[in-house]
Amino acid sequence: MSGRKDFLSQPAPENYVAGLGRGATGFTTRSDLGPAREGPSEEQIKEALAKRAQQLGAAPPTAYGATGKKEENDDDDERFQDPENEVGLFANGAYDRDDDEADRIYQEVEDKMDRRRKLRREARERAEREEYERNNPKIQQQFADLKRSLASVSDEDWANIPEVGDLTGKNRRTKQNQRQRFYAVPDSVIAGARDSTQFDTSVNDDGAATNGSGGDSADGTMTNFADIGAARDKVLRVRLDQAAQGSGTDSTAGTATNVDPKGYLTSLTKSELKAGEIEVGDVKRVRVLLESVIKTNPKHAPGWIAAARLEEVAGKIVAARNVIARGCEYCPKSEDAWLENIRLNDNHNAKIIAASAIRNNDRSTRLWIEAMKLENDPRAKKRVLRRAIDNIPQSVAIWKEAVNLEEDPADARLLLAKATEVIPLSVELWLALARLETPEQAQKVLNKARMAVPTSYDIWIAAARLQEQMGNANKVNVMKRAVQSLARESAMLKREEWIAEAEKCEDEGAVLTCGAIIRETLGYGLDEDDDRKEQWMDDAKSSLGRGKYETARAIYAYALRVFINKKSIWLAAADLERNHGTKEALWQLLEKAVEACPQSEVLWMQLAKEKWQSGEIDDARRVLGLAFKQNPNNEDIWLAAVKLEADNQQIDQARELLQDARQEAGTDRVWIKSVAFERQLGNIDAALDLVNQALQIYPKADKLWMMKGQVYESLNKLPQARESYNTGTRACPKSVPLWLLASRLEEKAGVVVKARSVLDRARLALPRNAELWTESVRVERRANNIPQAKNLMAKALQEVPNSGILWSESIWHLEPRTQRKPRSLEAIKKVDNDPVLFVTVARIFWGERRLEKAASWFEKAILLDSDLGDTWAWYLRFLQQHGTEEKRADVVSKCVLSEPKHGEEWQRIAKDPKNSTKGVEGILKVVAGLLES
Repeated sequence: MSGRKDFLSQPAPENYVAGLGRGATGFTTRSDLGPAREGPSEEQIKEALAKRAQQLGAAPPTAYGATGKKEENDDDDERFQDPENEVGLFANGAYDRDDDEADRIYQEVEDKMDRRRKLRREARERAEREEYERNNPKIQQQFADLKRSLASVSDEDWANIPEVGDLTGKNRRTKQNQRQRFYAVPDSVIAGARDSTQFDTSVNDDGAATNGSGGDSADGTMTNFADIGAARDKVLRVRLDQAAQGSGTDSTAGTATNVDPKGYLTSLTKSELKAGEIEVGDVKRVRVLLESVIKTNPKHAPGWIAAARLEEVAGKIVAARNVIARGCEYCPKSEDAWLENIRLNDNHNAKIIAASAIRNNDRSTRLWIEAMKLENDPRAKKRVLRRAIDNIPQSVAIWKEAVNLEEDPADARLLLAKATEVIPLSVELWLALARLETPEQAQKVLNKARMAVPTSYDIWIAAARLQEQMGNANKVNVMKRAVQSLARESAMLKREEWIAEAEKCEDEGAVLTCGAIIRETLGYGLDEDDDRKEQWMDDAKSSLGRGKYETARAIYAYALRVFINKKSIWLAAADLERNHGTKEALWQLLEKAVEACPQSEVLWMQLAKEKWQSGEIDDARRVLGLAFKQNPNNEDIWLAAVKLEADNQQIDQARELLQDARQEAGTDRVWIKSVAFERQLGNIDAALDLVNQALQIYPKADKLWMMKGQVYESLNKLPQARESYNTGTRACPKSVPLWLLASRLEEKAGVVVKARSVLDRARLALPRNAELWTESVRVERRANNIPQAKNLMAKALQEVPNSGILWSESIWHLEPRTQRKPRSLEAIKKVDNDPVLFVTVARIFWGERRLEKAASWFEKAILLDSDLGDTWAWYLRFLQQHGTEEKRADVVSKCVLSEPKHGEEWQRIAKDPKNSTKGVEGILKVVAGLLES
């Protein structure tokens, strides 16, 4: 027999729970026995199972959620998954200043990177949005053309459209049964039918008609002529009263013929409510409400003030004074209540009330100033302010009032000196004292102010302006020291705020201080990776838009110091000097520009042009000679030299220059200018010879083919011109002007069928071109084939829906007058900012005699694209009929400055050899004279 004890007598294992294995723990027995003892918790079960498994050398079971210990180097701990969750390693760490600075630096880096990506992100989002709208158009846009076609549906077709309804059997039978129902006819209908044939022209004394039905008309209504007359008189009386109130005294005299809306609105703003104009019931209701307010909370001063003002509006000024007096008793510390009490009383009582108010609120600046204003004698005012200063020596407002009362500058200076001693942190008082002192003493005052308030930028700006006033602005760089001091005190303004201060100095005439502020602060805080050039250019444009030209000039000067070789900045600065500067300043700037960018032919030509326009022909030749040395074989400089000699009637020298240019820089543009030069002089044979030589070298130059065809067309040799255009279209199938010239030649010859064929081939070569579609529509319109023109226009708008020229052609030539405005509104929604469409809208308003709107739309079109000559011509034509001489001269001068190059009518006139000697002003007047209003 084994010596091992029976298991029943053995002690239970650690953490043993009876019934745990079969899940019989924590159950309830019979009610008389009560619940069994509570079993172990889930954590105890897991721990016991894990310990048991460790003793047995097995893996812990998972039936009760027991898991093994995680390894110490386990990287999957949830605490380390969220970088913002610092409950692990850094749970007990202190968040000090270095952490704050690190977080701030990281945030600045993220903001900077976000700004750099902002433009690209916005452009991408805009493109995605436009693509989505194009691929998913609205239902209204999809059916817009069908809606427009409904305008051509006749009344007969509308009448023949069947009614939409539910034609199922049950509903059809129900509707038929409803239609078969009968209703009783009222007696009034029978009586009306009986009396409909009776006539009676007499009227009773009470105003009712004496017909058989007692005044009932055929439709059962009563007709009382007396009531109608009374109502008419009442309406007329109301209208007369309104006219009398609106027109002032003239209406009482019978001389007023209209109502001035501006004066009427002004009188409304100045009028006050009178007692008779207020409903008594409204006053009573509001009075009850306010009495409830002041009874429930008598210490609430706004309630007393509202109650007093209600009585004042109701015309009970005595009651209002009593109410506000009670309010002051309940709220003796309320400034607003005392001020309202002073306002409601006359001068004598107001002084007494002000004295009581000050006794209760001797630290109130507003009450002291109001008490001072109640006095009429200057000495009494000064006496009140001296007492106020004794009670509130730290009040800047009271010191300022005291200084303003002093007539002697010496006394004011003494007061300000004392004020700055008492309130050394008031920048206003320091600056006021400096303005009263001599320049030398003002310098000392500002030095003391700078020491007292080292974080004030106003004091530094005042010091810089003082140096400018003394003539030492170029010797002492105050703003440089200001930037260093403010940066040391962490009181530097933002770049935009410094620009605003510079503009303020410019407004006040301190031009040198304005430049110094920009020079020392514009680049502060910007790194090389911050797109400084674009930011500074935007700053300059913003200042120009606000009319601050000196600030913009200083910004450009600073940008050129940093980016001296950037041509775009030089050009922008030159535009500023050209529009808002002097001629000498422009010459100096351009001379510096060509020294900094000697390879930029644009700057050389601008300098030569400015010299030539000022009459300095020899200087212009010298500039072009220097440009030749820096840019040999540059076609732009060659052609500029040719234009200079041609405009000065040096024909032989210009021809020699062109010959040298063809040899040295024989580009297609040089050959084109050579042919155009001979055409302008009338040498047709020489022009033909040159164009044939040029086509041997440049057969792909479409302008040469166009010029050859135009030469033959001017000689009335249409077959040769047709051959030139056809050969050119085969050599240059992507040239739109060449296709247009070929089509117009066929139309000129009277062969409309060939013109259509040419344009069809052109649209095959250039499928989505708005100009070709427009010309196709015009060919049909000029041939009086309006239905075909409308058909082509519908196809064109489906292919090119964003073309302003197509919409303009459709609105102006293919739509009736009544449909032009709705069509223009639809076009503006589909076409984004097209100057041709804006001109069409302006012409519509012009035709309706809405001249202000027409002028505004013309100006919008010019601002949108100042290079479009047709817009300038239309605006001038409009002003010739409805504008002043000054406005016309202003438009002509602006057009000359803009030098437009494009536009259908503009190019046709400008490229005509007959107009080669005319300038921009001459061409503008010719085009304006040819336009049809």
